[in-house]
Amino acid sequence: MIAMSAAIQSLRKNSQNGQGKVHKTCVPLKSEEDTMNWKKVVPQIIGLTLIVLLLFGFSKWYSPAFELTESTTRILFIGNSLTFYNNFPEMVAELAHSGGYNVEIDVSAYGGWTLSDHAASTVTRGKIEQEDWNYVVLQEQSVIPSIVDERTQQMYPAVRFLHSKIGEKGAFVILFMTWGYRNGFPDSGFSNFDEMQAQLHTGYTEIATELGVLVAPVGTAWQNAVTQNPELNLWQMDGVHPTEGGSYLSACVFYALIFQQSPEGLTYRAGLSEEMAYFLQSIAAETVLDQEQKIF
Repeated sequence: MIAMSAAIQSLRKNSQNGQGKVHKTCVPLKSEEDTMNWKKVVPQIIGLTLIVLLLFGFSKWYSPAFELTESTTRILFIGNSLTFYNNFPEMVAELAHSGGYNVEIDVSAYGGWTLSDHAASTVTRGKIEQEDWNYVVLQEQSVIPSIVDERTQQMYPAVRFLHSKIGEKGAFVILFMTWGYRNGFPDSGFSNFDEMQAQLHTGYTEIATELGVLVAPVGTAWQNAVTQNPELNLWQMDGVHPTEGGSYLSACVFYALIFQQSPEGLTYRAGLSEEMAYFLQSIAAETVLDQEQKIF
């Protein structure tokens, strides 16, 4: 603005001195003095024009900033290694960006932690309270939801407590339904993946129904994927943790659930082939969007 004011004052001074005059004839007659005056004035006019254009340009670039901030979706992920493996939360963010959405994420996840651990953690509770989240994702330890006594005595009380804290912040809870082990969990009576997945499904949906919260049916998506492609390997060698493909499928499920749009065709593929990425995107879309879910 100072530069603009100085340029305007300079133009006024030149005008008062008789400089910068234009003869009103079809072919202006210019003396050497007139030519010299124009050489002085034209750069000032150009400079003033550039200043105005720059100011206008900045207003066009910066004016949407507030709207962009207001449209940001903020997501907090709470869980353990099933959440942080392969940087899964960042995959969700990258898919969102690929779909044209702006998201901010944070994570409170530690290896082997249960939701009871998080409920007692000042760090996790602090993260819940420090930001105006849109969604807070709760992921329980991989076995607890599948065993009746453990889920009713450990998981459900923790979910209820965290749900109340999250509700005080006005955020929605999403329960992260995980996947069964590749070979089941014989020590708990599950001889294969499908048997364990059935109990995980029950464990998550029971408490979700009680509290009226969303469930991200990740485990169901895994089940649908391996049913359609038995050769698909979503597990690491340990049969528990996800490969990058497994995490990518999980991220696609969250994308479809949160934004209620199919991830099919999104360009972010997390290093997977186009064919594999599209297959996993389509599985997520079928799993989430073919069932009715309501945000309470």
